[in-house]
Amino acid sequence: MTDRASADPLRVLLLDDDPFQLSLLEDMLEDLGDFDIASATHAKAALAMLKTSPPDLMVCDLSMPDMDGIEFLRHVAQDGYGGTVVLLSGMQSGVLKAAERLAMAQGLTILGACAKPVALVELDDLVNLARRHRRPRHSA
Repeated sequence: MTDRASADPLRVLLLDDDPFQLSLLEDMLEDLGDFDIASATHAKAALAMLKTSPPDLMVCDLSMPDMDGIEFLRHVAQDGYGGTVVLLSGMQSGVLKAAERLAMAQGLTILGACAKPVALVELDDLVNLARRHRRPRHSA
C-alpha cells in the first residue's frame, strides 16, 4: 500500500432508516478519526451510491422500509461490491447471525454483525479491520 492510499480517509457508507441512528454513527466515526462518510435512509439510494462511489466500508441496518436487508445484501453481492460490510440490527441475535452467514455465502466480506446500538469500542475495532482489508484505489 502506498503512503497516499493509507493517507486517504476511509470511505464509509452508512445505511439506516432511522436518522437518529445515522447521526449517532456519524458522530461516533468523527470521534474515531478522518472518514469520508456518505449516508442513506433507503436501500435503493444506497445501491445507487455503491455503483457510483463504492465505499471501503458499508455499515448496514438489516431492517429497511423499501427492501429487506437480505435482499439488499444479495444485490450488493451481485453488483460485485469488493469492500467490507458491518451488519447492524435491533432484531434477535439469531437473525443477525443468520444474515451474516447468508451474506458471507454470497461472497461478501462481513467484518461483524452487531446489535444496535453499537458501542464505540466495537465500532473502533471494526473500522480498524476495515482499514486492514482496504483495497488500493485506482487513480482515474
